[in-house]
Formats: sequence, structure tokens, C-alpha cells
Amino acid sequence: MNTATLFGLCASALIGMGVYGLLTNPQPLRKIIALNIIGSGIFLLFGAIAYRGAGAGMGSDPVPQALLITGIVVAFSATALAIALLLRLYEVTGSVSLASDEANPPDHKPGAPE
Repeated sequence: MNTATLFGLCASALIGMGVYGLLTNPQPLRKIIALNIIGSGIFLLFGAIAYRGAGAGMGSDPVPQALLITGIVVAFSATALAIALLLRLYEVTGSVSLASDEANPPDHKPGAPE
């Protein structure tokens, strides 16, 4: 087993764990974390594919590196936006669960007059 195959298997495991977490957890924060795990697996898989091509004697290609860096920046920005929306949801409703996820919604909203 060579290095590229090991990285590919680890990437597949990360993607599988992320999909499992995305499907089984109803909490929005855990879904955001699961999406980040899926993204990390995809970045690792893409890096392994780029390394395998360079290891096969095709020469180094800067395009996969540029795409990985761009993807990481976009994933970080999307995560920051999702967490900001989740914090705003908590400010408005007092809970981080969506209304359909909880049986009894909270009676008191933070910031609302008594």
C-alpha cells in the first residue's frame, strides 16, 4: 500500500463519517461540523489524487494546489456564515434547534420584554 492509497482510504473514511453524522444528528451545529468533516475528506482525496498524478511522473501541476487553497477558504467562509446564522437563531428564539426539531418551543425569547 502506497501513500496515495492510504490518503485515499483516510479521505473515504472521513467522508463516510461526515455523511453518517449529517444524516443522524438533528442539531444544526452538529450538521455544520459534519459538513466540515465531509469537506476535509474531499480536500484530502483531491490532494491524494493530485499527489498520485505528480508521483506518476506527469510533473507537478499547481492547479490542484490552487483549487485546494480556494476550497479551504470558501469552506471556512461558509462555516463562519452558518455559525453566525445559528447564533442569530439563538438570539431570536433562545434555542439552537429548529422549530420542527423540538417538541416544546421556548416561551421566553431572549431580548424580549417581560
